[in-house]
Amino acid sequence: MKMRKNTWPGLLVFCLLLGVKNMNAGLLAASSEHDSVTIKKCKDFKITGYGVSEAWKETGWITLFQQDPNPLFYATKVKVLYSETGIYFLFDCEDKKLTSTMKADDLNLWEEDVVEVFLWTDENFPVYFEYELSPFNFELPIMVPNNKGKFLGWLPWHYNGDRRTQHATSVAGGKKESGGTISGWIAEFFIPYKLLAPLNQVPPLSGTRWRANMYRIDYDNGEVPFAWQKTDKSFHEYNKFGIFIFE
Repeated sequence: MKMRKNTWPGLLVFCLLLGVKNMNAGLLAASSEHDSVTIKKCKDFKITGYGVSEAWKETGWITLFQQDPNPLFYATKVKVLYSETGIYFLFDCEDKKLTSTMKADDLNLWEEDVVEVFLWTDENFPVYFEYELSPFNFELPIMVPNNKGKFLGWLPWHYNGDRRTQHATSVAGGKKESGGTISGWIAEFFIPYKLLAPLNQVPPLSGTRWRANMYRIDYDNGEVPFAWQKTDKSFHEYNKFGIFIFE
């Protein structure tokens, strides 16, 4: 069947519109590449360092992936909950050797075995909260302004009372001592919303979305990083963070 000449302009417009639609679909796919997880709500509970609260049974594990091909692989998983007053984390880290010597807060904890959380509560404001905890239960809480890759952490001011975190750790299969042989370690901590002031969207409401990432570094066989959302050169690549969606 012959096509009438006056149908060609319409066909051309249709093809152009289809192309735009497909292009838009591609853009949507690109903007949705970050993994998301729903954070369930709970009542406040006591931090023990063993993850024994009944509240933890109400949510599932999130896997952290080893970021390099190091042959020494350790399973690492995390649980996350939130309450009216703050956000809870539980890290379970398989391990064989406790590479940890630092015995004070606010040191360069990332140079030894450590777990880390980054919370970016508002994508329009390039400032996020970073929290690190060592197997010996020493912490590093810092607020990080990040100007296109130029960043520096700032320690909290008036860090006391209900602005302080709650944190505890435990070790399995051995003693909690530097260089000790173990089978794993647990880090459990609570970050109060009052510590996150003046970040936006704090406290979160049902449906609130935060960008976030969770990490671990182990040193049994050199520096081996683990992450929920893969980064390349630095854990501070905030545009690669995943998404927390609060229930």
